[in-house]
Amino acid sequence: MCGSELTPKPQGLTPSDLRLQALSRRMLQSTEVPPSPCISVCRMSDDTGYCQGCWRTLDEIGGWAQREPESKRAVWALIGERLAARAAAV
Repeated sequence: MCGSELTPKPQGLTPSDLRLQALSRRMLQSTEVPPSPCISVCRMSDDTGYCQGCWRTLDEIGGWAQREPESKRAVWALIGERLAARAAAV
């Protein structure tokens, strides 16, 4: 046993998750082209299948540059939903 089994997984939203959640709300109200939600924490979670930094799937990450603004906004909406679900699960 290496000790990692004894380390509890973080519960709730991290400060970066809270910033991402707030940015998601702003992107849904904005008419500007949504920026990438990437925060350079590029690790896929085994538990959720989402990037631990931006809460996107691999498909959402890989196709970002080719997406239309409304499609980008839809991904931002999904990010907000995912973060809200995470917060409610605690």
